[in-house]
Amino acid sequence: MPRILRLLFALALCSLPVLVHAQESRFTVGTASAKPGEKVTGYLDVPAGIDPGTQIPVVVVRGTKPGPTLALVSGAHGTEYASIIAIEKLIHDLDPAQVSGTVILVPLVNLASFEQKVPHVNPVDKKSMNRFYPGKADGTQTERASYLITKEVVDKCDYLIDFHGGDLDESLRPYAYWVVSGNAKQDGVAKEMALAFGLDHIIISADRPKDLSATRYLDNTAAMRGKPAVTVEAGFAGTVETDDVELLERGTLSVMRALKMLPGEARFVEHPVWIQSIADVSSPVTGIFYPLVKRGTFVGEGMELGYVTDYFGKTIFEAHAPAAGVVLHICAVPTMNKGDNIANIGVVAAKAP
Repeated sequence: MPRILRLLFALALCSLPVLVHAQESRFTVGTASAKPGEKVTGYLDVPAGIDPGTQIPVVVVRGTKPGPTLALVSGAHGTEYASIIAIEKLIHDLDPAQVSGTVILVPLVNLASFEQKVPHVNPVDKKSMNRFYPGKADGTQTERASYLITKEVVDKCDYLIDFHGGDLDESLRPYAYWVVSGNAKQDGVAKEMALAFGLDHIIISADRPKDLSATRYLDNTAAMRGKPAVTVEAGFAGTVETDDVELLERGTLSVMRALKMLPGEARFVEHPVWIQSIADVSSPVTGIFYPLVKRGTFVGEGMELGYVTDYFGKTIFEAHAPAAGVVLHICAVPTMNKGDNIANIGVVAAKAP
């Protein structure tokens, strides 16, 4: 990317309020409390309420040098395995002696989903753990966990990366979300974070709620609290492919270099495909799904994406692309229930933002 844009990124970073915590002090998230040069594990203790409590693992990597605080969060959907394993690798690989500032790592938000192999939702209360931010102290387990993450992670960080991927029933190609808040300086930093991460398809996420009491998503919750944030997705259909895990780990280290939290130069994606909107395709019927396209395929408007049959093999629904674009993900399993997602089509922006 041109040097002038790198300079603008540096100027934008300087203009944002960043908490550079005194390095002689402890930094505490949940039960993890680290001094400079330490890597400490602990938990976010979600208390019992109208349903059981839970413990969410958390790690604090406290650098030996001053710098900002970056939060890395994964496992809101506990069967998006590649992103969880990427954070586990970062827990092992990050060396406090090399870090400037602090890294908060939350590798697995949705323990019940992971342990019970339940996609999309927390099986305790049947809610998605990325749809109820900023949470409620007296809500269900998902809402109480979201409340605690907002207070202990979002409010204590300066930047945030939310990690996702293809769930058990989603064949997904890698992409990122650039989270747009409406604050030009903040959005400039978030855009450069997305470019530094290196995924070559970037969704312009400008339509998420702006009400602080109902931001719903983790990345939007951070953004509306003044924290530049991006979401990154890699991994498909419950797999843990080396290439996907490496994409996520390498991208994180590149963002840390862009934020001057690690030595070395960031690697910015040069020619990203900017996605201006997402066209969702859902099934109006229950049956057996047969895909006709693969993740990452560019399709024209009206092109057939797949079809659903009844249990005797008779076609009862044909799914067509509502717009031209790239298949960001498509259903990876034959099971299809009424209302289930068939595919998401990313509509390519006419020009780069």
